[in-house]
Amino acid sequence: MKSIVWKIHLKSSPERVFDLLSTASGREKFWAEKAPEKDGIIQFYFPNGESYESQIVESNANNEFQLDYFNSIVTFSLEPSKNNGTDLTLTNEGVVEDEFLEVHSGWVSVLMNLKAAADFQIDLRNHDPNKTWDQKYADN
Repeated sequence: MKSIVWKIHLKSSPERVFDLLSTASGREKFWAEKAPEKDGIIQFYFPNGESYESQIVESNANNEFQLDYFNSIVTFSLEPSKNNGTDLTLTNEGVVEDEFLEVHSGWVSVLMNLKAAADFQIDLRNHDPNKTWDQKYADN
């Protein structure tokens, strides 16, 4: 098992970033086509037809959001920075070795989409089920 760590600076406040991570409407702006939550379980629906039931492990308002994501633990840690911005650290622990390269690069896509949604209110994804990560589209 391997771990992934990515950091990104966002101009948006920790409150704004946490809202995007921790609400269905927020996650649907950058991460999944649909992502409703019920009783601490997020049901992710992706453009390629795949879905995943994810357990929220920890949720500390404006500081940390952690979940079981594809049988690994993903933690988003938020730290206030200059000018009301946010330094976000994503840590993904327990990544299966033969999936490491795909998961590692996949998080870059998610984080860039998060930055676009948080800082510029733009959705970079194409939302086309025929043009997904499976077909090598980065804008899935």
